[in-house]
Amino acid sequence: MFSSFETLNLLTSYLGIALIVIGILIAWYTTRTIVTPIRSLKAVAVKLGRGVFPKTHMKEGVDEIGEMTAAMNNVVDGLKRTKDFAQEVGAGNFDTEYKPLSSKDSLGIALLKMRDDLAENERFLEEKVRQRTAEVVAQKEELNQQRAQIEEYFVQVTDSIKYAQKIQEAILPPDYQVKRMLPDSFILYRPKDIVSGDFYWLGEAKDKVFFAAVDCTGHGVPGAFMSIVGYNQLKQAIITTGGSNPAEILDHLNRGVSETLHQKEANSTNKDGMDIAICSINYKTLELEYAGAFNPLYLLRNSEIIQVKGNKFPIGSFVDEEPSNFTNNKIQLETGDQIYIFSDGYPDQFGGPRGKKFMYKRFRELLVANGNENLEKQKELLQESLFDWMKDEEQVDDILVIGVKV
Repeated sequence: MFSSFETLNLLTSYLGIALIVIGILIAWYTTRTIVTPIRSLKAVAVKLGRGVFPKTHMKEGVDEIGEMTAAMNNVVDGLKRTKDFAQEVGAGNFDTEYKPLSSKDSLGIALLKMRDDLAENERFLEEKVRQRTAEVVAQKEELNQQRAQIEEYFVQVTDSIKYAQKIQEAILPPDYQVKRMLPDSFILYRPKDIVSGDFYWLGEAKDKVFFAAVDCTGHGVPGAFMSIVGYNQLKQAIITTGGSNPAEILDHLNRGVSETLHQKEANSTNKDGMDIAICSINYKTLELEYAGAFNPLYLLRNSEIIQVKGNKFPIGSFVDEEPSNFTNNKIQLETGDQIYIFSDGYPDQFGGPRGKKFMYKRFRELLVANGNENLEKQKELLQESLFDWMKDEEQVDDILVIGVKV
């Protein structure tokens, strides 16, 4: 009996151990065939949720979990193909082939439609670009032709103006005549453009030397035309008046300009004219006579400026105006006196630290400061002061300054 109990006990022990081993084997088999694949499927699903594709395929079994794994692998492959297709379409490769996962793959079908739409839009845009490019090329050619024509016109106009400059310079008194008639003098003459609306004039009659600084309406070509009119009328005036005095010359000049420009006619709209300062000097008696239309005369004596103002109306009469006579001013000069007449170009020049006008007050102070220098040096100093004032500013008007010393 005891022997039988021991045998039964031993058998029971072996059976327990066998059950434990069998349980372990079943658990291992279950983990290997069910739990591990499910964990792998979960990991892949989590990565896909973050937009990360697995680098390798999961191993597929023959059971239901294996079928799930195969399905997941197909999903991953399909998404990879969809991603690659989208990248190719985004790069403009519209010929890339793509097959949806199934007839119900709405994402794949939408991507195919997007590819076709983008391809059509690209063809449309390429055609538009081709058309616009052709238009731009045609416009560029037309612009080049117009520019070439404009450049040709510019050269022709510039050549004409330069030739007009030679004509205008020809009517100005030459240097030798200036030195003969005004031995101690200077003329600072700076046109704004190639030709000028400012000009200076000299004449002789009855032991008198006449000289004038004239500022015509405008500058450039219009001013140059007016300067020709003014020069001819001054030349005629001194002949007609016999050189009596500056005021009578201005009266004649006023009538002559008005008649030349037909300013008295009822339908005339011409309001061109000129401002002028004209003087005569008798070097034997040292008598100075002056008349002016707006432009004054400065007399520098003993380091002080004496200003003689002109009449406040210009040369040039209009339909609704009665002609006015100019005032003749007589001044007895003293040896060493210096006379200055000028246009408004110098005082009106912009510049300085604040871009303001030079102004007449500063101009008078400059003349006084340079008064002890000889007239050639004064001209240099006036030019230097002008350039220093202008700096980068553009010259705004013709500039004319005449200085005479007795």
